Amino acid sequence: MKILLALARAIDKLNEYAGRTVRWLVLITVCIAAGNAVALWLLSDSSNAWIEVQWYLFGAVFLLAAGDTLRHNGHVRVDVLYSCLPPRARAWIDIVGSALFLLPLCGLIIWLSWPGFVESFVSGERSPDAGGLLRWPVRLLIPLGFALLALQGGAELIKRIAFLRGLAPLPHERPVEQV
Repeated sequence: MKILLALARAIDKLNEYAGRTVRWLVLITVCIAAGNAVALWLLSDSSNAWIEVQWYLFGAVFLLAAGDTLRHNGHVRVDVLYSCLPPRARAWIDIVGSALFLLPLCGLIIWLSWPGFVESFVSGERSPDAGGLLRWPVRLLIPLGFALLALQGGAELIKRIAFLRGLAPLPHERPVEQV
């Protein structure tokens, strides 16, 4: 179990790095959007490529930060009873949810999106818009983002099992905010 916990810590660090890196993409996206708006206003000219870069970066922010968001317990929970349950019950809910829903869904999306990326890469697919960009980089974000999310889901699963075995504290012991 010590090896698995070390693996979970390594995955945490990987997703933390991805999350910290992606934060800069938000600033870059805002700068590109502002620059494009100023160019349109001052020069009456805009570029489809810059608009597509904004879309690509926007997609990268959400896809590549999903694992880090899971690590910080930042995803929305719909279950109003979850916060009222004892820690062991919450750990079991997280284990069952990860094993039955999160990990299989991530695997399915990776499996379904990979051929689209490969086909786009091999064919050199481009956006049909004038001045459009290559599509394979944004198509790669889908399996990559879900791979990071799946890795973090596995790390969270390891941590919950370690908690149930008395080997580690339960992560995110702060109460879930209620509306």
